[in-house]
Amino acid sequence: MPDLKGRTIVVTGGSRGIGLAIGLRAARDGANVAVLAKTAEPHPKLPGTIHSAAAAIEEAGGRGLALQVDIRSDEQVEAAMRTVAETFGGIDALVNNASAIFLAGIADTPMKRFDLIHQVNVRGTFLCTRAALPYLKEAPNPHVLVMSPPPKLDPHWLGMHVAYSLSKYGMSLLVIGMAAELRDAGVAVNALWPATTIDTAAVRNLLGGEDTARRSRTPGIVADAAHAILTRPSRECTGRFLIDEEVLREAGAADFTRYAVDPTAELNPDLFL
Repeated sequence: MPDLKGRTIVVTGGSRGIGLAIGLRAARDGANVAVLAKTAEPHPKLPGTIHSAAAAIEEAGGRGLALQVDIRSDEQVEAAMRTVAETFGGIDALVNNASAIFLAGIADTPMKRFDLIHQVNVRGTFLCTRAALPYLKEAPNPHVLVMSPPPKLDPHWLGMHVAYSLSKYGMSLLVIGMAAELRDAGVAVNALWPATTIDTAAVRNLLGGEDTARRSRTPGIVADAAHAILTRPSRECTGRFLIDEEVLREAGAADFTRYAVDPTAELNPDLFL
């Protein structure tokens, strides 16, 4: 089975949750993992920092690099990608995991919050990909993976929280466009989205607390699916909108109970599905 040993993976928003889980899965192969995130000091309500994430990556068998980065800053992102390439000799994969969430209707969405979620989700994804691209083009099996849903023009999701939905669909449209542009260069660009809610701080804080978390899966399922995608030949898998469970079924998995927070609970389908 192919692995990520010796490969360099950049994970935005990698200090906790799904991003950290993806980094740890790559680290178990012996990968180099650069954690790009804003949290350098412990947060009273959110677990993990870039430093604790890098330490966990080292403990898991990889090489970790902690970089405090606001992905809205051109200068910080470009400098971070240079540092990663100089430290590890290149960049093999970029996981655009960082995302801002704000679930509210039109009247309850301040414009500064609208701007924030679009700057992080859409502009940040474009900026990070753009900054990593010169290094990805030199890699033997380059991948860009974006944590965004299949782009369905469903009035249900747009009507519930149009500002946030628009920002996530913007990430998905970037996948379509970037995959088309970069296909000839051999750089794969795909999207990954969970079939169920995932037990993260965002889910616990914004989507129902302990009850929603109990009916969720752990970030490990997304991490295993990301690993399966990043180890595929980049010229054979690009421009796809992949669901974690479907990816793992394609890889031969059949039993997903080990990912359930509570195996006895009925699972929640994730947003946008």
